[in-house]
Amino acid sequence: MKILASAAIAAVLVAAAPQIAFAQSDASSFKRDKHTSVRQRPRPDYEAAGVRLGAFIAYPRLTVDLEHDDNIYAVATDETSDTIWRVKPEIALRSDWSRHSLSAFASSSINRYSDKGTEDNEEYTLGLNGKLDVVRGSFISGGLQYQKLTEPRSAPTSPVAALAPIQYELVTAALTGVKEFNRLRLTGDLSSKSYDYEDGRNIAGELDQDFRDRDQYRYGVKADYAVSPDTAFYVSLTGDSRRYDTDSARDSDGYILSAGVDFELAQAVRGQVDAGYMKQTYDNFVVNGRQVSDITGFSTKTKVEWFPTELTTVTFNATRNIDESVVAGSQGFVATTGSVAVDHELLRNVLLSGQANFGNDDYEGIDREDKRSGAKASVSYLMNRRVGVFLTYTYLKQKSEGANAARSFTDNKLAASLALQF
Repeated sequence: MKILASAAIAAVLVAAAPQIAFAQSDASSFKRDKHTSVRQRPRPDYEAAGVRLGAFIAYPRLTVDLEHDDNIYAVATDETSDTIWRVKPEIALRSDWSRHSLSAFASSSINRYSDKGTEDNEEYTLGLNGKLDVVRGSFISGGLQYQKLTEPRSAPTSPVAALAPIQYELVTAALTGVKEFNRLRLTGDLSSKSYDYEDGRNIAGELDQDFRDRDQYRYGVKADYAVSPDTAFYVSLTGDSRRYDTDSARDSDGYILSAGVDFELAQAVRGQVDAGYMKQTYDNFVVNGRQVSDITGFSTKTKVEWFPTELTTVTFNATRNIDESVVAGSQGFVATTGSVAVDHELLRNVLLSGQANFGNDDYEGIDREDKRSGAKASVSYLMNRRVGVFLTYTYLKQKSEGANAARSFTDNKLAASLALQF
């Protein structure tokens, strides 16, 4: 893994190297912008104008949500419903430069339950992003983000017995370097995530969560080769190191080796199809005196967009990765997710969206498998460049199976939102 980390650092630094060996045309072989999705399409009459502050533009926004949830604790029986108010102020600050870019953002979500005040919580996000254009076809970008988040009751890692939702802090840092040599593009990535969970409480007293605190580091290199202006094949190698603050038995190292193709065809299809092999090794995780086995398997991170008309976008997503478990006797699980979403522009300022999704979590070391299915439908009405109204319905069903099965439940949410922007 040290070799892989060094390779990632080298790939990031190469973006800053002078371009001396290869000519570079104005048109990149890796642009995928022939088609515009419904969500990406510019709507000048309905977009925030912003407030100019010198070389920057500020975009303030305020959203108020009213949501009804028929199963706020995500349980199988004796469901409890409630109405939740959310107030979400946010502001983004973006540079208006011809080259390079710098942006900062801050947001919060103040969540209040009408009946169950123990579920009340606040969430915060602060972030900074930047991009340095070195030479044509080469850039370095980076970001730093702090979040104070609340774990959803429906999350597989959420303690059932907790009297209130578990909150945690997440600090994310990322650095990416890209260098193009005509048909060849090299990318290096370095990123880290630091999780710090707050202790909860159950009826017996304190519910310790320190064993979940951890740092996760990812470092990788990727090489793309364009066989045409519309199609490129790639290979990538990504390392993954996970280190726990108090439970070193869960420390692990792994990698993902993948290959794929990204494309944008004239037949109104764009996307990335990816397939690979993943492995995560747990050297110190022992159950009943037995060293646990590594987690291995097929991995993917695939996204394909289809544009049947200019007013409709269909998006397919599929992922498969190794995630962390908090269950005794299980070092982790393989998470498989998939979805299909449809966005349709009924009018220039009226958007309809629908999505169906599924998920499967297969736990290693214990007999447990969680299966999820869900759906989402929404209507967006943009009244003008300052006011938008949204209506969203969300459905989630989870079925847990096996000798170590967790909870099974269904949950329905209906939310109405009003957004003000300037």
